[in-house]
Amino acid sequence: MTRRERLMATLKGEAVDRPAVSFYEIGGFLVDPGDTDEYNIYNSPSWQPLLDLAENQTDIIRMVSPVRAQSHLSWNGSANVNIRQQFVEENTWEESNSRFTRQIFKIGGKELTSLSRRDKNLDTVWTIEPLLKNNDDVKLFLQLPDEIFEEHIDITRLREVENKLGDRGIVLVDTEDPVCAVASLFTLENFTIFAFTEQALCHKLLEKHAVYIHKRTEHVAREFPGRLWRIYGPEYITEPFLPSTFFEEYVVRYTGPMVKRIKDNGGYVRIHSHGRVNNILDYIVNMGVDGIDPIEPPPHGDVELKDLRSKYGKQLVLFGNIEITDIENMPSDKFRGVVKQTIADGTSGEGRGFVLMPSASPYGRNISETTLRNYGVMIEEILNNQDNI
Repeated sequence: MTRRERLMATLKGEAVDRPAVSFYEIGGFLVDPGDTDEYNIYNSPSWQPLLDLAENQTDIIRMVSPVRAQSHLSWNGSANVNIRQQFVEENTWEESNSRFTRQIFKIGGKELTSLSRRDKNLDTVWTIEPLLKNNDDVKLFLQLPDEIFEEHIDITRLREVENKLGDRGIVLVDTEDPVCAVASLFTLENFTIFAFTEQALCHKLLEKHAVYIHKRTEHVAREFPGRLWRIYGPEYITEPFLPSTFFEEYVVRYTGPMVKRIKDNGGYVRIHSHGRVNNILDYIVNMGVDGIDPIEPPPHGDVELKDLRSKYGKQLVLFGNIEITDIENMPSDKFRGVVKQTIADGTSGEGRGFVLMPSASPYGRNISETTLRNYGVMIEEILNNQDNI
C-alpha cells in the first residue's frame, strides 16, 4: 500500500498491510530547515536526520490550517486589516534572546493588553500576560464587532500541500474549536474558574467565537470534502480542570456542530485531547467523531490503550500512545519493549484502526542521539508488523 492508501484505509476501517506510524508534529507541521531565521529551531543540523526520517519513513499526516500559515493556534488576527487597525495595536521587539509581542485592544475608550514571548531555542510561544484577566475584560471584549473576526480562508493552499504530498500521506485540516479560542484568552487557572463560576458569560464568549469558526468549518468542509480534520481545544474541559458534565455544555454544544458539518461532507474528525479522557469518551463517540489522540498512558492520562481499543475501538481510530518523555529519555532497548506493547494493544482484537504516534514532539533546538534512535525504533517495530496484523 502507498502511505496515502494506508491512512485512508485506516480511517475507513478497512484492512491495511501494517499499522500506520506518524511522528505527529514532525512531518506534520510544515517547517523549513533552510530558513536562517534565528528563531527557526529546525535549521539546526541535529534536526535534519529526524526530519528526513519523518518525510521518508512515516505515514505523513500533514497538518494545515485553512486560515493561517502556522497551524495549531487559535484566533490571533483578522483578514479585515482596516477594521483590525481601528481596534488593535501590535508591537514586537527582541530582548535577551527572546522575541516579545505586545497587543493592545482599544475598545470604547478602554484597553485590553496581552504580552507573549518566544525564545530563540524553543519552538513555542509563552503567554506572559493574557488578554482577559477578569469579568470586566470579558464584557469589554464582547463589544468587539464581529467583523474583526473575518478570515481569509485559503482552500488553494490546502490543495497545493496535498498535491505536493502525493502518495506519501494525507492532508489534515487543523482547527481550534470555540473552547480553545476562548480559553487561550485567559490563563488556564483563570479560565477554569471563569468557566465554572460564570457560565452565562462564558457562553457569550463561546457564541461569539463560534460564529466565525463554524463559518470557516462549513466553507472548508464543503470546498475540501472527504479529508481528515483535527479539532483541538476540548482538553480544556476535562478533569482535573472541570467536571466531565461541563463537556456537554461547552464542547458538545459548540464543537458538535463542527463535527456534523465535516461529516455531512464526507470528512473524518479526530479530537485532540491530552490528559484524562476516560470520562469524556462517551460524549466524543456520541458526537460522531472518527478518532482521538494522543491517548496518553497513565500517569499522564487515565486510560489504557488496550481497554480503549476493547470498548471504543470499533467506533474510533486510535492515534497514540507513546509519551514524548519516553522518546527523549528512555534507553532504546527498554523503549523498544514499550513500542512493541503499544502496537500489540492498539491492534488487538477487532477495531477500526490504529496509528502509532507520540503524544507531542521535541521543541528544542538540539535533538539528542537517544531521541533520534528511539524515533528509529518506532519505524523498525512498525515494519516488523508488515502483513502481520
